[in-house]
Amino acid sequence: MSAPTLLPLTDVTGCCAPLTRHPLDAAQAVDLSHRLKAIADPARLRLLSIVAASEGQEACVCDLTEPIGLSQPTVSHHLKVLTDAGFLSRSKRGTWAYYALVPGALDSLASVLVTA
Repeated sequence: MSAPTLLPLTDVTGCCAPLTRHPLDAAQAVDLSHRLKAIADPARLRLLSIVAASEGQEACVCDLTEPIGLSQPTVSHHLKVLTDAGFLSRSKRGTWAYYALVPGALDSLASVLVTA
């Protein structure tokens, strides 16, 4: 088994204060909008929830096409968008790609949106 491919995570250290406490600067707004756009698609939200609910918060791309009802290339595109936004990591095992939820990725996004 090969080692997982680690992708750079989006730096959320400067944007984790709730929006109601500190205004975002331009770079933080661009970063946050990129991440929000990545999950603002019904298929991507479903893929993220399926991976998060899977054993070990990991799923093979081969197990994701049927539940979503989209073609494998389309599912792969959506998974790439989620990976590029820092929500999923990707590892290759043989001919299949496995996607895992990046620990803390959803929590960091939620912390920006929390008003309390």
